[in-house]
Amino acid sequence: MSQIGIFYGPQLGSVEKVANLIAERLGKDRVELIPVKNCEGSEINKYDNVILGASTIGKTNWDSEYKDTDWDVFATKLKDASWEGKKVAIFSLGDHIQYPEHFVDAIGWIYERLEELHAHVVGFCPAEEYVFTESEGVREGMFLGLPVDEDSEPENTEERVNNWVNRLINEFGF
Repeated sequence: MSQIGIFYGPQLGSVEKVANLIAERLGKDRVELIPVKNCEGSEINKYDNVILGASTIGKTNWDSEYKDTDWDVFATKLKDASWEGKKVAIFSLGDHIQYPEHFVDAIGWIYERLEELHAHVVGFCPAEEYVFTESEGVREGMFLGLPVDEDSEPENTEERVNNWVNRLINEFGF
C-alpha cells in the first residue's frame, strides 16, 4: 500500500487537468487517479498517501437551482476512511481576479474536515507567493495546500505544481 491516491472532482475540467499534471510529476507508476463522483470514502483506505483536489468558487455557491457537486457528496464520506498513518495533501483551483475574497477557499473547507478526522495534512505553500484578498485556506501565512489559478494565471501552474510535488516527495517520504 505505497501508492498515492489522487481523489479529485469535478471531472473534465481544470481540476482533472491539474490532477493529471500532479500524477505525471509524481510518476504514473505510483499514482492512481480517482474521481470523487460516485466514490466511497473507504476507497481512501487503499493508500498511504492521499491527495485531494477540488475547485472552489462556482455556480454551486450562488445558484440555488444548482444541485450538489461531486465534492458536496464525497465530503460526507470522508468519515468512512481510516486516516491513521496517512499523509494527506490538498490542492484547489480558484480565480484570484474574479473571486479575490474567496481564493481557493476549498483548501480551508477540506482541511477543516480532515482536521476533525485527525488526518495528518502536508504540502503547505507560502501565501506570499499569491495575489488575493482573503482565503479560508490560509493559516499563519501558509496555504494549507496548493492553490492553482488556471483562469487568471495558467502560465504559473506548471512551476507551482513542480515545486509542490518536490515538497510532497519529501513529505511523503519518497
